Amino acid sequence: MNTPGGHPDTVRPVLDCAHLVRRFGERTAVDDVSLRVAPGETYGLLGPNGAGKTTTIRMVCGLLRPDAGTVQVAGRPVSTVGRQAKRLIGFVPQEVALYPDLSVRENLRFFGRLYRLPRRHLERRVEEVLDLIDLRGRAGDRVDSLSGGMRRRLNIGAGLVHSPTLLVLDEPTVGVDPQSRHAILERVARFGEEGMAVLYTTHYMEEAERLCDRVGIIDRGRLIAEGTPRELVTLVAERDRVRLTAVGDLGAYADACRRLARVEGVARSAESGDVVELVVKDARSLLPDLLDLAHEQGVGVRSVEIDEPDLETVFLHLTGAALRE
Repeated sequence: MNTPGGHPDTVRPVLDCAHLVRRFGERTAVDDVSLRVAPGETYGLLGPNGAGKTTTIRMVCGLLRPDAGTVQVAGRPVSTVGRQAKRLIGFVPQEVALYPDLSVRENLRFFGRLYRLPRRHLERRVEEVLDLIDLRGRAGDRVDSLSGGMRRRLNIGAGLVHSPTLLVLDEPTVGVDPQSRHAILERVARFGEEGMAVLYTTHYMEEAERLCDRVGIIDRGRLIAEGTPRELVTLVAERDRVRLTAVGDLGAYADACRRLARVEGVARSAESGDVVELVVKDARSLLPDLLDLAHEQGVGVRSVEIDEPDLETVFLHLTGAALRE
């Protein structure tokens, strides 16, 4: 995690989104979202699927026009037609957007030319980026010969080649092996240390806790909480997270748990169908009630884990959903 040059309210922000609204027909996908990202700050935007993260990012990058509100990057307005502010943004999409039949170096050159970098500067910058993403040894290899993790790193490199002021990363570690994921996170951490503003979305809560100076939680199109990870954890002070692994009708059991007085959030794990996760007050005293309720519902509990509050507990408490749902 990085330490920005100052609090985002006291320094001029790199990214300044004010009261963004975007509708699709009768559905409001983004509803009055405002956020700022300071120089050297990594800001994590978290939310369940369909919460409005992707729509917000598309408006930030000038790919989608807001119905209301404004986006500025380094004081310049972002629009779907203007280019000045877009030149300051490096966008790394969730899907790998590279040319598989070109080499690593050729891909970086191509994306640099899109930003009209002078040839001499472009060649120097391509070499710098090859070192940043640790692909110099594969610079002459075609993209379709690279591993998934290497392609992800090159995808980030393509967003860096024009030296952006704001780097927008949309779930950059999806589908990569643990070693590649660790390498990507290490590199992202350096960007903030070097003064770049980073807007980061992820489905992995531990990534947000490791990388992000501040976090915004978006749900149903609205930004419902914002702060440092430590500040957000205070929102669920004295709440615990309980993880039950069980067999039986867990949907009915989860519904029954929601009716208990000290249960404040319940979700089924999207990764494992035999897990129920709860946010509760005083888990140890509530545990007998949870086990009695499981017995009444014909549910067999195999194991119980109790965790102190963390960022994922906050997310579950505020949204009532597991992040990966």
